[in-house]
Amino acid sequence: MLKKIFILITALSLTSSVFAATEEEIAQEITIQNQVSNIGMNILNANKIDKRIIFTYSKEDKKLKGAPELTKRQIIVYDDTLKYAEYEDEVAALLSRKISDALKSFDGAWGGAVSAAQVKMAPKKYELVADKRAVDFMVKAGYNPLGLITFINKSCPQKRYDRFSNHNLTSKRLANIYEYIFTKYPYFLANNTYITNPAYQNFLLNSIKNRKLLESKIRSKSYDKVNYE
Repeated sequence: MLKKIFILITALSLTSSVFAATEEEIAQEITIQNQVSNIGMNILNANKIDKRIIFTYSKEDKKLKGAPELTKRQIIVYDDTLKYAEYEDEVAALLSRKISDALKSFDGAWGGAVSAAQVKMAPKKYELVADKRAVDFMVKAGYNPLGLITFINKSCPQKRYDRFSNHNLTSKRLANIYEYIFTKYPYFLANNTYITNPAYQNFLLNSIKNRKLLESKIRSKSYDKVNYE
């Protein structure tokens, strides 16, 4: 059963900056901050991430303000992003993905010999790596990784091309995340609590072609990378 979160984004978003915040609005903001911090710290602790990262909720609109999402190893979560997270799994997905990015600022935190410079030189490759790390973070912390699929499907638009971009098409990211869960964490697909979720159903609809490519790979017992679209 999916566990909904009790974040009242709308009430805060409609508050005019002209008027002073009421006690109720302040209490709501504190509630959201506590929920974000608790989920974030749970992910850090469960994964034994020994790098110091804090989580800050902001009711500002990132797209309008052009504000950063990460400053001084501080993950900033904005209203216009958090509003897509209906369940705790989806908040955990948002934070796990940001933690994965934040770790790039710590030497050696990405493991092995991977440096921040390497990540910068191959952004699309390591974007997919960061997505997979977010899945691992979620599972280790007790969250359903399918929440990452529903969150991205709801919050990330689909561009027409990604040839000249530093980012993969959202459809490619989702296909790679699905394959990773299918391969490493099949339990969540065999016991799919998201199966009736509208966002997950929409993902199944718009990923038919990519999932057929995965099916062909499995049938042929191939180890080659699938070129998702």
